[in-house]
Amino acid sequence: MNDVLNTGPLPAVAYTSRDRAERVVATSRLVLAAATVFAIWLDPLQPAKYAELTYGLMIVYVAYAAALAVVVWRWRRPLPRLGLVTHVADLVLFSLFMYTTEGPGSSPFFSYFAFALVAGAVRWGWRGAMWTAVAALTAFNVLGLYAADVLRDPSFELNRFIIRSVYLAVLAVLVGYLGAHEARLRGELASLAAWSGDVPADLDALLREDLEVAARLLRVPRVLLIWEDADEPWLRLVLWHRGRLESWHEPPERYQPLVAEPLGDAAFLTPTADEPGAQVTYAGASGLRTWSGAPLHEALHVRFAIGAVLSLPVRTEYVGGRLFALDRRPMTTDDLVLGGIVARRVAASLDHVHLARQLSEAAATEERVRLSRDLHDGVLQWLTGAALQLQAVEQLLDREPRSARRALDEVRRLIAEEQRDLRFYIEDLKPTALDAPKDRGDLDVALGDLGRRLGRVWGMRVVVDAVQPSGAVPPALFRDVYRLIQEASVNAARHGRASEVRVTLLARDGWLEIAVADDGCGFPFQGRLDHDALTSRRLGPRTLRERVTALVGTLALESAASGARLEMRLPLAAAAA
Repeated sequence: MNDVLNTGPLPAVAYTSRDRAERVVATSRLVLAAATVFAIWLDPLQPAKYAELTYGLMIVYVAYAAALAVVVWRWRRPLPRLGLVTHVADLVLFSLFMYTTEGPGSSPFFSYFAFALVAGAVRWGWRGAMWTAVAALTAFNVLGLYAADVLRDPSFELNRFIIRSVYLAVLAVLVGYLGAHEARLRGELASLAAWSGDVPADLDALLREDLEVAARLLRVPRVLLIWEDADEPWLRLVLWHRGRLESWHEPPERYQPLVAEPLGDAAFLTPTADEPGAQVTYAGASGLRTWSGAPLHEALHVRFAIGAVLSLPVRTEYVGGRLFALDRRPMTTDDLVLGGIVARRVAASLDHVHLARQLSEAAATEERVRLSRDLHDGVLQWLTGAALQLQAVEQLLDREPRSARRALDEVRRLIAEEQRDLRFYIEDLKPTALDAPKDRGDLDVALGDLGRRLGRVWGMRVVVDAVQPSGAVPPALFRDVYRLIQEASVNAARHGRASEVRVTLLARDGWLEIAVADDGCGFPFQGRLDHDALTSRRLGPRTLRERVTALVGTLALESAASGARLEMRLPLAAAAA
C-alpha cells in the first residue's frame, strides 16, 4: 500500500468568533422570519393595500434566511464580506416591510430594527451597534416624514412615531454599551494572556514589567507596590509612574499599619482615600461590603498624594504587602476582580524571585560543601600521607642518609603535584571552571594516574579495572567518580592498613556500579550492611556516605578480618539530566 502525503494547502476549517457571530445571526434571522410568517398566517395584515406584496416579500425573506443559514453553517471557507452585505440587505428589507404595512408609526416590523441593532453589536461590537442605529434611525425618520408630509397618511400617529424613535435610540445606546463592555473584557483577557511568562532574574526589571502591565490593565497612571520580605528587616516601596520606576527601603514601622484594620486582608477601592470619612467598598468573606473611615495610614496618603485608590493584598508564603492602583476615577467593583488577578500575578513574581534567591544561596552552600569535601578527600589526604612520609624520613636521616634523600625527593614531587591540584580547586571557584575529565578516555587516564600516586604515597598496590560500560557514563559523573575512588582507597590505606586495593567500574541498567575492595583489617564490624543500615547506625565512612547520598546513589559495605569491600551505585539518568 502506498501512502499519499498531501503537502498542499489544507481546507479552511477555522471556527473563529466571527464565524460564531454569523451563525448566531443567521439562526436568529431564520427563526424571526419563520415566526413572522406564522403570525401573519394566523392573523393577516390589515389594511391590505400592499398585502400581496408583503406576503410575497415575506416568503422571499424566509427563503433568503434559510439559504443564508445553510451557507453559514455548512460553508467551510471564510466569507469576510458576507456579514456586511447581509446586514445592509436586512436594513433595506426591514425598511421596505415597514413601508408596505402600516408605516413607521404602527408597523409590527418595527421590531426588526431591534434585531438589526443586536446583530450589529454581535458582529462588530459597539461600533456596529452605533452605525446600525444611525442607519435605522435615518430610515425610520425618512419613512415617518414621507408618511406625514408627502402621503399625508391620516393613520400616522406622531406620538407613537416619537416614542418609537426614542426607544430605538435608547436601545442603540444600551446595546452599544454592552458591546463596549464586551470589547473591554476581551481586551483585558488578551492583556492577561499576553502577560509574559518569563520572570526576569533582576528584581528591578521584574517590577518594571509587572507594574507596567498592571497599570495598563487597571488603566491607572500610577501603581505603588509595598511589601516586606520575610528575610529582610525593611519595607520595600516601588512606584511606577508613566514609565518611570522609583524604589525606597524604609523601616517597617513608618507606615504600620498600611491600611485600616477592618481592611487588612481585603481588596478595596475608594475615590476619596484622603478624606477621614471616605466611603470604601471592599470584598469581604460574604461578598461586597462598605465601610467608612480613613482607609490608609496618614503618612502614606500624604507622601504619595493618594486620592482615588484601588488597594489589593499581595501575600505569599514569603512576601506580604499591598498593591495600590492610583488616580483613576471612576472605579467599579469589576476592578476588584481584575485587580485580584493582577495582584496574584505580582505576588507570584515576587515569590519566584525570592525562591530563585534561595535556590542560588542553596546552590552556593552546596558548592562550598562539595569544595570542602574535595579538599578533605584530596589535598588533606595527600598532606596526611606526606606527613607520614616525612616521619619515616626523620627516622632514616641518621642511619640511611641516601634513602632519606630519595624519600625527600619523593615528598617534594608529591607536594608539587598537590600544588597543581590546589590550583584546580582554586579554578573550580570560577564560573567557567571545567577541571573534570571530559570523556571516558580522560577518566581512564586520570584513574590510572590516581592509582600510581596512591601507590607512591601509601606504599600499596592499586589496580583500577574500568570495565567497558554497556552505556556511556555522563561526564557530569567523572569528577565524583574520581573523588569517590580516591577517598575509598586512601581510607583503606590509612585506616585499614591495606597493601592492595582493587577498583572496578561497570555501567549497566541505568546505574554506574563502583566497587573498591582491599586486603586490610576491615571495619569494626563483621558482615554486610546496606545504605539504610549504614545511615541509621552511623557506620562506615561518613564523608563517602554523604557524597553518595548527594548523588542520589546507594552505598553498601562488606567487612571482614581479611579486608573490606565498598559498593557504590550511582544513577546515570540523574547525572545526564
